[in-house]
Amino acid sequence: MNKLFPTQEIGSLAKPRWRVKGYRGEQLSAEEISEAISWGEKLGIANLKQFVQVLRAKDSPKRRKAIREWSAKFAIKFFEKAGLDVVFDGEQWRSEMYEHFIRRVAGFQFLGYVKSFDYRYFNKAACVSEPKYVKPIYLEEFLFTKQNATKKVKVPFTGAYTLVDWTFNEYYEKKIDGKIGDFTRRKFEAKREFLFNLIKNVIRPEIRNLVDSGAEWIQIDEPAATTNPSDEEMELFVEAFNETVRGFNCKFSLHNCYSNYKILAKYAPELRNCNQLALEFANRDSRQTGTGKIRTGYEEIKIFEEYGFSGNYGLGVVDVHSNFVEPPELVRDRVLHAVKIVGDASRIWVNPDCGLRTRSWDVSFQKLKNMVLGAELARKSLQ
Repeated sequence: MNKLFPTQEIGSLAKPRWRVKGYRGEQLSAEEISEAISWGEKLGIANLKQFVQVLRAKDSPKRRKAIREWSAKFAIKFFEKAGLDVVFDGEQWRSEMYEHFIRRVAGFQFLGYVKSFDYRYFNKAACVSEPKYVKPIYLEEFLFTKQNATKKVKVPFTGAYTLVDWTFNEYYEKKIDGKIGDFTRRKFEAKREFLFNLIKNVIRPEIRNLVDSGAEWIQIDEPAATTNPSDEEMELFVEAFNETVRGFNCKFSLHNCYSNYKILAKYAPELRNCNQLALEFANRDSRQTGTGKIRTGYEEIKIFEEYGFSGNYGLGVVDVHSNFVEPPELVRDRVLHAVKIVGDASRIWVNPDCGLRTRSWDVSFQKLKNMVLGAELARKSLQ
């Protein structure tokens, strides 16, 4: 990007009611159809008559596929209309970041839902045999987004370490049982073998498909990165990331949120081919305008700098767990404060803390518009 402080989304956007009910095969109410039309008009969606015909049609596989694609078109246009420079489809094709991936890979068995950190649930699985690549995971979604987007496209991709950390490791623990006496060592070695088999058999082939199809930027999502903060585990995380991205002609970034950044900062310089760290800060920060001490949420950037991280920052300036709409002036000051810490404005990108799946479209749209306006105010202040 030629301009300072490019703006980007991080991933998820809430699925509208017509998307959820329609994909389940349910008929929509007049109110839900009216809401869909209203957003279509607001976003300037083409062929709305065709869209309404899909919403009113009887359930069929063809209708469910069409509804999924229409919701992706809406989300792409949503991000672009808000003014973002880098977009995706709000993960409208995905059930959830973990389940969507695991369902497309052989060797796993789902066991039931468990609560995740943000009071949502995910369907946890056990690894019961060696993971095998069965079919593309994100490729079709990327190609659809690429075809329908006018802005630069970034692909959110659930990382190997998080997938393994959130999965019961039945197969590899049984495989290694008896070979190593110490229980803790046995668990670690089983995790390691699971992790690198998943990378080799599934993740790298999927990235290869994406890159060969034109993907230029892949965001590796690793919410579990600092869940196990020992040196051994963090070194394993770094090794897994580096093996994931090794040798590809593609830009990679790492997204991590609601984690221990003092730990992550120590290992960030060891990440190879990691152009950007997209991190969460607004959730930790005050809502008062100004720079300096008032910016309580951004002090940990200093730690990344002290450890020697030299890449870019995807700066979280919007809290995705609140309906508070950040004024552009607050966004501006958060950006300018980060610039003072880093000393190089070209290393700062601007984004929400995380995906916006827990916020309504009305709130999300206004948050993103103000984020774009705030980035512009920051840009002007440095001219």
